[in-house]
Amino acid sequence: MLVFARDSAAQNVSVMAQAIPTITSARPTATRGNLTEAYLTQPAIMVHASWAGFTGIGTLNLEGLTLERGELTTGAYGEGYVDRRHPHAYVHELLAGRDVTATRDFSFSVFGGRGFAPFGSDDPMVRPIEKYPVNHHLSQVLERIVGVGALRYRKTMLEVGTFNGDEPLGPGAPPNLARFGDSWSTRLTVLPLNALEVSGSLASVRSPEVRAGGGLDQWKHSVTARYERVSGDNGVYGMAEWSHTDERDRGVTVNRLGSVLGEGSVCRAGAILSGRWERTDRPEEEPTLDPFRTPRPPSDLSNLGESRWTILTGAVSSPALRSGWLSGRPFVEVAYITAARGHPGGLFDPVARYGTSHLWMLSAGVRLHAGASGMHDRMGRYGVALPVAMAMQGMAGMQDMSGMQHTQPSMGSDRCRL
Repeated sequence: MLVFARDSAAQNVSVMAQAIPTITSARPTATRGNLTEAYLTQPAIMVHASWAGFTGIGTLNLEGLTLERGELTTGAYGEGYVDRRHPHAYVHELLAGRDVTATRDFSFSVFGGRGFAPFGSDDPMVRPIEKYPVNHHLSQVLERIVGVGALRYRKTMLEVGTFNGDEPLGPGAPPNLARFGDSWSTRLTVLPLNALEVSGSLASVRSPEVRAGGGLDQWKHSVTARYERVSGDNGVYGMAEWSHTDERDRGVTVNRLGSVLGEGSVCRAGAILSGRWERTDRPEEEPTLDPFRTPRPPSDLSNLGESRWTILTGAVSSPALRSGWLSGRPFVEVAYITAARGHPGGLFDPVARYGTSHLWMLSAGVRLHAGASGMHDRMGRYGVALPVAMAMQGMAGMQDMSGMQHTQPSMGSDRCRL
């Protein structure tokens, strides 16, 4: 199923596939008991192509086939799931665009299709811990029909995007095209050092949880700092972010949801040690007969208040086992979780729901990869908004590199890539 073609009708085509067979034990979970499940998570096929200065990006996410019940992830929420991460849309990304280098210091790009709005941090799929953080819906805006323009001047990048506010109703559900343009976001990124980037984002998202419109709107803020340096078979990565979302009813704030997260990893001779600390507010709704599902769309009658989640996660990954284009990296993750009433706590009581306010989650699996390595390490950024593209551009003497950042691996050793 994999193809890696060069010098074809397209200037460059790269294909990569990944999947993570995983077993997770949540102790306890929403059933007030321990639960252990195995599944195939994050199965995806990614394609990048360039032709005559244009670039195409595609990510086919197959979680709708393998994670219909959701991935057991204590604290997770969104799109009608709770304490499980929902399966993402089959068409995770499908965009086309072009980069233009105008002068030595200035370049711009325009991309359109289905993908990420320019907001917040990178997709957790390309970060070092397999379990998504609770703040996924506070810190990213994804799977929308987007138009994204980006400007780069030296080491400063500005992105502006417009999109439809409604979240996907399911993996195969189409977006509400009539709502395209009702929401917007912008992100400013500065690179004070080659290995360091700092960004700030704003977003206005109309009625994300009610497809037809008329639901609560979101006003979102994010500040992120990211550091990554790889030398040979060793590397260091760190990221810190602050995210805040106000949920509004006709301009009046009814809920305030905040998150602070820090994560990092150290790679030595291909082995990776990672950690994450997170404190995030979660909106609480009365579950359906299935304790892992909530009404969709939500109603005022199902609102129970807010909870606050503090999660400390540690993970270790062994060096990858490789055979040609195939690789497998075994890993183990352990998370210690505390749940508490938020502000306002409303009717939510962690002891009533889980039997305790202190929970554990253990996971083990293997990250499987095949095809072009490292071609999509910064999922969520397009065109000249890719910081690594700027570094490559500077190294190449500011030559015209239209499309290159989407078809070349990011800098660093394959042994330190997930």
